[in-house]
Amino acid sequence: MFDIFIKTHFSGGHHLRNYPGNCEKPHGHNWNIKVTVRVSKLDELGMGIDFKILKQRVNTVVDELDHCDLNEYPAFQTCNPSSEHISRFLFEQLKEPLASERYQLYSVEVQETNSSGVIYYGK
Repeated sequence: MFDIFIKTHFSGGHHLRNYPGNCEKPHGHNWNIKVTVRVSKLDELGMGIDFKILKQRVNTVVDELDHCDLNEYPAFQTCNPSSEHISRFLFEQLKEPLASERYQLYSVEVQETNSSGVIYYGK
């Protein structure tokens, strides 16, 4: 079993509706993202999934969030764009593109800062 991951990032603004503090005000983050794929079998080249392919599939989704007001993004109009909801959104968007008979999406980690973040593993 192998866990293969890539790291990327995006910048965006948000505010947390009904939050009892400063996070209710509009502000921004440089979110760091780590996407991990669990591999059960290597291919004929000895690879689980090509890093290039993994990056392309992840960036297709992450690029949509880059430099957005996340509160205006359709997925976050009825829920706060918290790190928890962002990680779940990314997982749900990537689950199908990162699934094959040899590998599947394992987790999505979202860090608001270098010292705080969340990991979502799916249902």
